[in-house]
Amino acid sequence: MGNPPELYHRILNIPRETSPQEIRAAYKNLVRKWHPDKHPPSSKPEAEARFKAITEAYEALLDQQENRAVFGVCNDGRTGERDKAYDDGGGGAHIASTRSDDFSTRTAAPGTPAREFKKVYSSGNSGGRRAFAEFSSSIMRKAPPLERKLECTLEELCHGCKKEVKYTRDVVTKNGTIVKKEVSQMVLVKPGWKKGNKITFEGMGDERPGCLPGDAVFAVSEKKHPVFKRVGNDLVLKAEVPLVSALTGWSFSFRLLGGKKVSCSFQDEIICPGYEKVIRGEGMPIADQKGARGDLRVKLEIAFPKQLTDEQRDGLAGLLSGCA
Repeated sequence: MGNPPELYHRILNIPRETSPQEIRAAYKNLVRKWHPDKHPPSSKPEAEARFKAITEAYEALLDQQENRAVFGVCNDGRTGERDKAYDDGGGGAHIASTRSDDFSTRTAAPGTPAREFKKVYSSGNSGGRRAFAEFSSSIMRKAPPLERKLECTLEELCHGCKKEVKYTRDVVTKNGTIVKKEVSQMVLVKPGWKKGNKITFEGMGDERPGCLPGDAVFAVSEKKHPVFKRVGNDLVLKAEVPLVSALTGWSFSFRLLGGKKVSCSFQDEIICPGYEKVIRGEGMPIADQKGARGDLRVKLEIAFPKQLTDEQRDGLAGLLSGCA
């Protein structure tokens, strides 16, 4: 069959070191799920491809077990029989007990000759090989992710919110063509999320023939805020202080993202260039740490006058001459 054993294990969704009984059990579960007779016309082509690939993987692994003498020759010299792998409980399709080289012989739904069923579903024919190649490659390949930005305000990232996102994805129709389809998803933004946080909707991205559907991935981006700037979990507020207020005392007030009013007073201190006041616990929530928050850092910049008269210069010189 020419494919690596690892691929067969992946198709049957079993680990490498698996007993024959476990291989058989995994196969039974998969053929019950993917038998073409149990699927409507819309999903029957996929079911046929998967059924063929699953069958080939099962046969290959059993042959491998035989080669290792796990499924060795019985004491009387005859090859051991393989248990019935599929039974729908109503006389439907099943896999007969056969040798591995004739394992594809099956009886289909009542009235269908076994040779016809073998002709359709046998992995030994070219159609089976194509189906196996298509299905096995889909296990290995996934359509590229569809990536979009999720723009959030600082308030939304602070308090959390629900946002409906709409986007267009490629969808493969029954006849194999690709069409555009507009879809929407609801995103739950958690308090404390940052720029770059990603939300993934598995299988909701673009579709490509012969591939598993890609994922839809939304990356958080922060809208610029008119007052605050976020730095990690801290919020930074910059304020400009007139020179005279920096020397003689100053106070101002502002509102936090939640609307709370905060006042800062600097009456008994001189504000120097680069001055920073830290207000603990008034920054952004820290994601996944209940009750934890960053700090608010108030950075003050001194606004110097652009020009002074001679009289003002002389006055300042006299006032400040004795200051250390």
